[in-house]
Amino acid sequence: MLQLFFHLAELDFNALMEVYGESNGENAAERGISVYAQERNFEEYLREDFFTVPEAVYAVWAEDGIYRAALRLEPYMDGLLLEALETRPDSRRQGYARALIQAVQARLSGGKYPRLYSHIGKRNTASLAVHRACGFQMIQDSARYVDGTVNTRAVTMCVSLRADKTEPL
Repeated sequence: MLQLFFHLAELDFNALMEVYGESNGENAAERGISVYAQERNFEEYLREDFFTVPEAVYAVWAEDGIYRAALRLEPYMDGLLLEALETRPDSRRQGYARALIQAVQARLSGGKYPRLYSHIGKRNTASLAVHRACGFQMIQDSARYVDGTVNTRAVTMCVSLRADKTEPL
């Protein structure tokens, strides 16, 4: 089931860290810090940066009381940017990421934002396939993040959030 969170205090942070545990471990190793320090840095980012952005929201797919997949949404260009899509390692290949994206699309369809964007690593074949299955199309062979940095190892994908889908990307 889709759950939307607009404030850090609403989230079960420990359950969220179970979704991002593998990524946090990799990021901690790259930075030469402990996983605990990485999680605290992430919590600080959410509190001081992400949730201070008007209309930023964390979307979680929960089932049986467990966070299975998560992603962040924040205003980007003429739509919203889907970021940090992740599925718990023990819940992968079971359709949770797709269910989460589709539920987010359904919730946002016909609303204020005409498009949903996402940046995906060019080598992340699983995420690229999920995005394509959800109607996303590649629109740029690089990714320009909210902070203005550009990543040439990622692509930008986009999908219309208009119910009639006739609006060109």
